[in-house]
Amino acid sequence: MRPWEKAIRRVTPYVPGEQPKGGDLVKLNTNENPYPPSPAVLACLRDMDGGSLRKYPDPASSGLTEALGARYGLGAEQIFVGVGSDDVLALSFLTFFNSGQPVLFPDITYSFYKVWAELFGVPYETPPLDENFRIRTEDYAGQNGGVIFPNPNAPTGIYMPLDQVEEILSANRDSVVIVDEAYIDFAGPSAVGLLERYENLLVVQTFSKSRSLAGLRIGFAMGHPRLIRALNDVKYSFNSYTMNMPSQLLGAASVGDEAYFQETVRRIRDTREKAKLRFRGLGFSFPDSQANFLFVTHPGVQARVLFEALKRERIYVRYFDAPRLDNFLRITIGTEQEMEKLFAFLEDFVKKEG
Repeated sequence: MRPWEKAIRRVTPYVPGEQPKGGDLVKLNTNENPYPPSPAVLACLRDMDGGSLRKYPDPASSGLTEALGARYGLGAEQIFVGVGSDDVLALSFLTFFNSGQPVLFPDITYSFYKVWAELFGVPYETPPLDENFRIRTEDYAGQNGGVIFPNPNAPTGIYMPLDQVEEILSANRDSVVIVDEAYIDFAGPSAVGLLERYENLLVVQTFSKSRSLAGLRIGFAMGHPRLIRALNDVKYSFNSYTMNMPSQLLGAASVGDEAYFQETVRRIRDTREKAKLRFRGLGFSFPDSQANFLFVTHPGVQARVLFEALKRERIYVRYFDAPRLDNFLRITIGTEQEMEKLFAFLEDFVKKEG
């Protein structure tokens, strides 16, 4: 090893879902929305003045934060935007988890949490989910340096009712609690309604799932102004211009088209519920997902074998080679046509292999 290599930070990185090339495929592996963005977004894109790209974007992303504030009934000072929710969450780890006490998050959850904790030197503990893949709220009642969990959880899709979220908040008034709501629009009520009662609550959402804008990388946090100011202080300490101008304009346009947003979310929910019936009919079981994906297993077909067979057919789903997860597949809800292609293959494959 060369002397300069000894000083390189060594981390085990997050492994993103595969982004296959070509058009002749069914892509159900990264929980993207299968429908296009709002027509208002496309109209804004067509009308965009290319000459303005020579200028730096608004560092406060004022137009976008004001649009989000109006949508959620919050002041702009309660909104923070970043380059995807991953950026927002990484900054949150860096900003809020500095007490030296371990941060708590589930053992089965979004795998980036562990990566950020190790990258930033944050101690952490991972209380195990129960036998039904549910968070046990009592595991989050002890002394800690912060709490973070997704709702619905990933990769299980299980939604935690707000009374249980509030149990965790009530037990942790002295530390920051982050509720990662990447999939909340497909589920039940958001924890945004709890912000008035809990100054230590930060709610993080994304435009990548329900708003069909994964390619723009827009995420945002909602919380008490003191939390938002702290996030901005950290952001401005290394890069004032994190959100580019097109993302700010197109994001605001998306927020303004509520009818389209509600319609595409409804379509995905409807397809999800139909898919549950089809999977059960083929002998699969799964937690009752309230996200835009299902986490399925079959007693007669190994998940890895099925994953590879689907991939050969250019149908991409997500496989996790990890304890408790290695006989499950996470399958994004696609269009009705994409799901039909999936089930046409599964019906034949399960009959042969199951």
